[in-house]
Amino acid sequence: MFFLYVLQSLKDKRTYVGHTANMERRLCEHNSGKVLATKSRRPLKILKTEIFKTLIEAKKRELYWKSGAGRKKLKEFFKKEIPR
Repeated sequence: MFFLYVLQSLKDKRTYVGHTANMERRLCEHNSGKVLATKSRRPLKILKTEIFKTLIEAKKRELYWKSGAGRKKLKEFFKKEIPR
């Protein structure tokens, strides 16, 4: 089982999209500063997760969320959810 996840920085409110086989471990890595891309944006919280049977499916979905259309959709979706 593989997870696609969207994290939000509590520091700057920006999002990060990734995939993993172990969600708990990966979130700990992000929040402990082991991930260079999010090290300066800690702490982070999970906004969204999706579950896939294969790594290929999770990677395809990650590419979508990182595309222009996916980012736009995320922004619209979470604009309603997250008070600024």
